[in-house]
Amino acid sequence: MKLTTQLLAATAIIGAAGTAQAVEMEVMHWWTSGGEAAAVGKFAEALNERTEHTWIDGAIAGGGDTARPVMVSRIIGGDPPAAFQFNHGRQAEELIEAGLMLDLTDVAEAEGWKDIVNPSSLLDACTYEGRIYCAPVNIHSWQWMWLSNDAYEQAGVEVPTNWSEFMETAPALREAGIVPLAMGGQSWQQSGAFGVMAIALAGEEAWLAVNRDKDADVVMGPEYTRVFEAFGAARELAEGLDVQDWNQATNAVIEDTAGAQIMGDWAQGEFAVAGEVAGEDYSCLAGLGETGVLSTGGDAFYFPVTGDPEVEAAQKELAALLLSPEVQVAFNSAKGSLPIRGDVDLTSVNECTEVGLQLLADGKTLPDGNMLLSPDTTTQTNDLMTEFWNTPSMTPAEVQERYAEIIRNAD
Repeated sequence: MKLTTQLLAATAIIGAAGTAQAVEMEVMHWWTSGGEAAAVGKFAEALNERTEHTWIDGAIAGGGDTARPVMVSRIIGGDPPAAFQFNHGRQAEELIEAGLMLDLTDVAEAEGWKDIVNPSSLLDACTYEGRIYCAPVNIHSWQWMWLSNDAYEQAGVEVPTNWSEFMETAPALREAGIVPLAMGGQSWQQSGAFGVMAIALAGEEAWLAVNRDKDADVVMGPEYTRVFEAFGAARELAEGLDVQDWNQATNAVIEDTAGAQIMGDWAQGEFAVAGEVAGEDYSCLAGLGETGVLSTGGDAFYFPVTGDPEVEAAQKELAALLLSPEVQVAFNSAKGSLPIRGDVDLTSVNECTEVGLQLLADGKTLPDGNMLLSPDTTTQTNDLMTEFWNTPSMTPAEVQERYAEIIRNAD
């Protein structure tokens, strides 16, 4: 009965899409680096070639912190795009509550999203009061360190296999004129790196106690003290590289002027565009080599309510297309992320992606921080971490106390 219902619903959606007029669909996102642009181009190509509609690219440079307010302003101001990218989690919660987001439940049921989206938490993050409001397109994990093999060869030391070894080899990199740790100037990069270090060095239970349970006492405990002290050391190791964007920091690793970068798996898109080969030109450490775990964050597309039946039909057609097997493989192979469905052929992926797939298969996952913390709390922690990163006189103990206060009052 369930399968029959899904097939009938799918037929209705396809039929509606087939009779819809061609629509020019402005799609807003913040994927502007070389690797990101190549990946989002796979979505545009699929829409343009497989439907009657046209992808109008609405890329906004500067990352999510810059793009999200622009997107929200457009929607609230009555000039919404056809679709827009947000991260999985609570970022669109207020827009949904205001009735500004298109309900995609009929698409999800017709396409069997509950059966194919893995882990299920990604679809849960799109669900509000039992209705589905977004199309998850990938699994992105912050839990990675990327290392330049040639930089370590120049320094005459082995490529580290964990955080402790990275710290031990940092002086050799400095002596060779190489910046040990590449870090961009945007707050989300510094805060994201702190989150990776928290899971790797404090452990999963402590991280969940802080981010899920909002336990400020754990922030002040010994596990997190170790993290804040390591974050202070990381600040020193990043001295000497003055870049703003995350992909500029990745490029320093690609060009072997920096030894390593803590960054999500989207960095692999930059290595791919540069012709770098995993295992030969660069290495990867899941969980800093300390904790093999993936945070299952990523990206999803939302579709604003427009009141236009033809636009709505096109929006639902795009939503279904984004999760189709061929498009999932094409996009995620270019993006460096993992597909949200486990029934696709990924035999051609590199060894770093293989590590991620195995962790996913083994169930070694954690929810992304965006799923547990409100946008307001995330903004506060981002601001605090960038203040610390750019204020050498601020001690790890000081930022620890202020971080605990944010968690204590988190919603």
